[in-house]
Amino acid sequence: MPIVAQSTETTDWVSRFADEVIEESERRAPGKPVVVASGLSPSGPIHLGNLREVMTPHLVADEIRRRGHAVRHLISWDDYDRYRKVPAGVSGIDESWAEHIGKPLTSVPAPRGSAHPNWAEHFKAAMIASLAELGVEFDGISQTRQYTSGAYREQILHAMKHRAEIDAILAQYRTKPKPADQKKQQARQKPVDEAELEAAEGSGAAGEDDGSGSAGYFPYKPYCGNCEKDFTTVTAYDDDSTEMTYACTACGFSETVRLSEFNRGKLVWKVDWPMRWAYEGVVFEPSGVDHSSPGSSYQVGGQIVPIFGGKQPIGPMYAFVGISGMAKMSSSRGGVPTPADALKIMEPQLLRWLYARRKPNQSFKIAFDQEIQRLYDEWDKLAAKVADGSALPGDVAAYTRAVGTAAGELPKTPRPLPYRTLASVADITAGHEDQALRILSELDPSRPLTSLDEARPRYDKAEAWINTHVPADQRTIVRDEPDTDLLKSLDEPSQQSVRLLLDGLAEHWSLDGLTHLVYGVPKVQAGFSADAGPKELPPEIKTAQRSFFALLYHLLVGRDTGPRLPTLLLAVGQERVRKLLGE
Repeated sequence: MPIVAQSTETTDWVSRFADEVIEESERRAPGKPVVVASGLSPSGPIHLGNLREVMTPHLVADEIRRRGHAVRHLISWDDYDRYRKVPAGVSGIDESWAEHIGKPLTSVPAPRGSAHPNWAEHFKAAMIASLAELGVEFDGISQTRQYTSGAYREQILHAMKHRAEIDAILAQYRTKPKPADQKKQQARQKPVDEAELEAAEGSGAAGEDDGSGSAGYFPYKPYCGNCEKDFTTVTAYDDDSTEMTYACTACGFSETVRLSEFNRGKLVWKVDWPMRWAYEGVVFEPSGVDHSSPGSSYQVGGQIVPIFGGKQPIGPMYAFVGISGMAKMSSSRGGVPTPADALKIMEPQLLRWLYARRKPNQSFKIAFDQEIQRLYDEWDKLAAKVADGSALPGDVAAYTRAVGTAAGELPKTPRPLPYRTLASVADITAGHEDQALRILSELDPSRPLTSLDEARPRYDKAEAWINTHVPADQRTIVRDEPDTDLLKSLDEPSQQSVRLLLDGLAEHWSLDGLTHLVYGVPKVQAGFSADAGPKELPPEIKTAQRSFFALLYHLLVGRDTGPRLPTLLLAVGQERVRKLLGE
């Protein structure tokens, strides 16, 4: 069943953009499908920062679709871009790949061991699979296919004919800043994205290797007919015959071709992007904050797009996405988390929510460390509030956009048990599913889990997180034998606390029961009721609880800390707990 559209009273950022985009689309192309766009470069692993380039228009497109409008979300795969450098951190490659620098990404071999025909397809495939899991519906456009098929031939010839106008626009940004100014600017700005970096290599303040040469400016860059690389310079062009002569500085090859019949090259980036806006009729496309500076591709594109008879899309500048403990991601450096990495440890709904709940201009971090447990707690609390009707409208909107799309709800875990509990169980049981099921079935005796499938895929995500992101020295290893020396050294109050716990085990053998028991023992020892609330207790009780917990951890796992004690006790099992506590 399709999810019901949100109330018009909802004022979340997605709804506001949807209102603007629908209105703008009707003004530009009445009666036609709304077109939103994203652009991705498969120059290396497509990371979680790049995902914002997709999720922002996806969420807006999905809201428009929920309202009954026809909409297309285009993803332009910039697979005809040049291979710029060998990225770090990509398995199956070495420095021998440097010989391919300058070729189109689709002409570079895939990393060794890949089942894909070329570099671009290898990195596209992982992203396409992740987008499917996230419920992102899109129309993919290969720029290699567009250029080599001649789809853009008229646009290329038009750009060459109007090269003087384009040159005049670009010339406004070609004065190089003083070195000191340049350093200040670089210090203020975060690293640019792949396309902007491509545009920033070369000459001028805007930085683009834009085709300027002794023969004049040309907004077109051919790939060499001999070595396939783009170390080429157009040396002559005739508008009437479209004859173009170019020379390659890499191999010395040169030739004269008719551009009206030639399909082995592309418009330079700052001309290519606005050309596509006009060609596809794009109404909405976000761009990274690196595009906001004077001379950036987005700013310059807004001045160039009228030459192609189009208008600049509306759309926000989006802030960068980080990882706990890491700086802004760059796919050219490699070794940064991708959507596939995130989806191994978190359900699609949680990942969608992280992008949906923050306005595009708000930065946020995705947790691969212990913070993921807190995020899941927050998510589960929101789900409970939505269920009982106490959530705020904006939070309901973000939640609804996270759990599904206009096409319906995403697959979900039937019994969404707390992530931190599942992680602890996976940690303690070390892959033994029968033991995991035993522990999880005892969490709530009134509703015992009958199969691990009820807790999947969340259980599998938590297990993957434990196995891949928790250091070995933080993993939980339960003692095989009691720590007799520690047990003999206990003073009378400590011995009494252990006895009180053992006496209550059988009666309290459930997650809630054991929680009540372990927190209650220090209260009872101090002369209070086990049910006494924080306001009824002196501050010393918290200190006593911490000491009691540390003692139990030492007796059970030989450390000061570990998984939540109620979960740990259930995992160890009642018989083994009694043995390790010296009964």
